[in-house]
Amino acid sequence: MKRLIACVLTSLVFLTPALSAELKVGDAAPDFSMVGSDGKTYTLSELNKQGKAVVVAWFPRAFTGGCTKECQSFKSDGVKMRDYQVAYFTASNDPAEQNKKFAESLGADYPILSDPDSSVSTKYGVFNPERKAALRWTFYIGADGKILAIDKTVKTETHGADVASKLGELGVAKSKK
Repeated sequence: MKRLIACVLTSLVFLTPALSAELKVGDAAPDFSMVGSDGKTYTLSELNKQGKAVVVAWFPRAFTGGCTKECQSFKSDGVKMRDYQVAYFTASNDPAEQNKKFAESLGADYPILSDPDSSVSTKYGVFNPERKAALRWTFYIGADGKILAIDKTVKTETHGADVASKLGELGVAKSKK
């Protein structure tokens, strides 16, 4: 019996870090390199070296209702986001070619990032293995690479305006025009 209790306690000790590994405000954001719908590769550390904050708005699937509304909102309110020194993206686990077609169908004027092997979404804690898709969460990352905010209650129709507002609340530097 003592062995069983010791085994359970040892397991809990080793499992606890995995259970508490969810990213939180103040944590260093995991670096990433993902291909955008424009064919370019975007790397968090490179964007930070350029002095930019970064917004990554994860969505489940291209060509679905809510995801279409969210990405359209990013397009229509992109001018508000561009008031800040920020690189902003939407991202999904769809293949790059699928996101390219999706971006073209929307006339998106910003890159939609692809994480087809789910490695980045897993590091960010947004990958849902049952659905094989990302959760609809948005990460705000400072120019220093630290997480400034995480939005887990995205409103798809107003997300672009909401992101611009949040950038102001977080004190992200204004663009030098």
